[in-house]
Amino acid sequence: MPAEIRLVPCLSDNYAVLIHDPVTEATAVVDVPEATPVIAALEKEGWNLTHILVTHHHADHTQGIPAVKARFGATVVGPKSEADKIPGLDVTVVDGDPVAVGSLVGRVLETPGHTAGPATYLFEGEKLLFAGDTLFTLGCGRPLECEPPVLWDSLQRLRALPEDLQVYSGHEYTLANARFAATVDPDNPALIRLYGDAQRKRDAGAPTIPSRLGDEVAANPFLRADDPGMAERLGMAGAEPALVFTELRLRKNAFKG
Repeated sequence: MPAEIRLVPCLSDNYAVLIHDPVTEATAVVDVPEATPVIAALEKEGWNLTHILVTHHHADHTQGIPAVKARFGATVVGPKSEADKIPGLDVTVVDGDPVAVGSLVGRVLETPGHTAGPATYLFEGEKLLFAGDTLFTLGCGRPLECEPPVLWDSLQRLRALPEDLQVYSGHEYTLANARFAATVDPDNPALIRLYGDAQRKRDAGAPTIPSRLGDEVAANPFLRADDPGMAERLGMAGAEPALVFTELRLRKNAFKG
């Protein structure tokens, strides 16, 4: 039986994600930006939370952990390199470690860049990728604790995964990302299509999460820094992809659209 997924809006633009294994009744949540909506979603479904999977230490992904852990007694799993910054952490994981939610078995990918050691959770059998703030729909996180080339390396690693993965990211940033992407890749048909799809979803009050990894590879400028055409449009023909990525990220940081 396939995993059941519920997207839980939190704070102003965050998402938590519930993953339920109907075979064993185990349930995990990826990140807890705030406790109340996560508890409400679990109670609505009648699911007992067994695991909390933490992508990284930022408060808008972890501040609800203590209350949710107290309510359900769930095991908190998170990246070893950020262990001292994650409340209630029970199990630390590093790159390649398995993570099980009942009969659903995934593995950890360390994807440094946004923070020094975030964990991306890949459940390949279920075609699910929980990328936190490393990869967004049509965007990526700011490289806050590493230099931009480190994040570029992590994004290349994610880009190489199967294209049919459903990517769950931590924020509803898609329209802002799309507006920026259109300034650096205006004639990309995949981007034009996804931009329109995202606008229609937001106009209807629906989330733009998840996205399909293959669509991100085609349309997300931050996954295309090694495309010679991207370098030319930035006035950087022949530049190393890491430098092109750095320029893209600097432009996005300053973008006001």
